Amino acid sequence: MSAIRILLLCSLLATTASTQAAQCLGVTMPDQFDLDGKSLVLNGMGARLATMLKVKVYAAGLYLEQRSTDAQAIIGTDQPRHLVLHFVRDVDRDEITDAWTEGFKKNGANMQSLAARIDALNNAMTDLPSGSVLAFSYEPGIGTTVIIDDVNKTVIDGADFASGLMSIWLGDPPNKEVKTGLLGGTCD
Repeated sequence: MSAIRILLLCSLLATTASTQAAQCLGVTMPDQFDLDGKSLVLNGMGARLATMLKVKVYAAGLYLEQRSTDAQAIIGTDQPRHLVLHFVRDVDRDEITDAWTEGFKKNGANMQSLAARIDALNNAMTDLPSGSVLAFSYEPGIGTTVIIDDVNKTVIDGADFASGLMSIWLGDPPNKEVKTGLLGGTCD
């Protein structure tokens, strides 16, 4: 085999390996995400498990400019971030909107100042059958874009909203495994 072919093969293998960085609940996510020209790296993936039976709900992946294990720094810093939720079971609209509202409350969000924006988030929600992908892309000065299956549903302004939303997973999360994974630990 010629040297050029070997180099091309090595390059292809390196590219393939770098685009499939992590796996959780059978979902693979690439190690990088491009957010309007900014390259974000996969910080980690975590499993959302529900009830005492640990029912698998979704695999979550968090992308940041630089990897971090400091939940409070990620929540409190006005930085670009991208959170992906890949559903592995059906979740209806009412379940997900109740979860958002409960998550904001549980993490001490100022519900009065965020009420209209939480309503906007809830209004953007639909039923999320298994295989659906829900993502939140936050850009300072622009806001949080809510994306369902590659369709932009709304943009919600404010760093305070973005921090409150991120605290749902990195503050007092619905289950410890999702937080541990998003901060670079094991998936489950």
